[in-house]
Amino acid sequence: MEPDSALPTFRVDPGTLLAQAAPGQGERVTRDSPALAVMTDLTQAMAATTAPSTTLRQAEQIMIFKGVRMLFVVTDMPSVEGLITSVDLRSDRTLQLVHERGLHYDELSVGDVMTPLASVEAIAYERMRTARVGQLIATMQRYGRNHLLVVEAATEDAPQRMRGVISRAQIERQLGERIELTPIASSFSEIKHALS
Repeated sequence: MEPDSALPTFRVDPGTLLAQAAPGQGERVTRDSPALAVMTDLTQAMAATTAPSTTLRQAEQIMIFKGVRMLFVVTDMPSVEGLITSVDLRSDRTLQLVHERGLHYDELSVGDVMTPLASVEAIAYERMRTARVGQLIATMQRYGRNHLLVVEAATEDAPQRMRGVISRAQIERQLGERIELTPIASSFSEIKHALS
């Protein structure tokens, strides 16, 4: 075959399926494994994002399509404003907003229920280099969170940036065991919503 010749083609059969990436299983870990073994490194994997104006139904569809349970909320990429998780989509707080505002669920947007970045627990990337999976589990249990963020400190050449995500589901897959969490209110607003 000539190097510049066209390749042979054919017509695609009806019913052909779309290849989809399998969710990353990652290597098998123990509680004593390095914490970096369970971190989704955002320099290696594209972050799943959405806008504050996205409806909750659209956010749910994005999560399903991307195979994730958390989206970064951004207006001006790559600046992060907050997070929305699959738990947020159907939380008591979300249902209370529907009731308080006299709206339908379809009328709420991500911006209405997202967790602002300032309310999210994060771990320094430098700390992650020496941490163990068991320490991540203890941190998630302490704060009652399904996700933790990993933040890389600013340098002379670059600003502080979100470097990774720790997901309870990812740890469970790699560890091969379920991790029990008890949701814990971390702000006055969350406590107020829990009591009402």
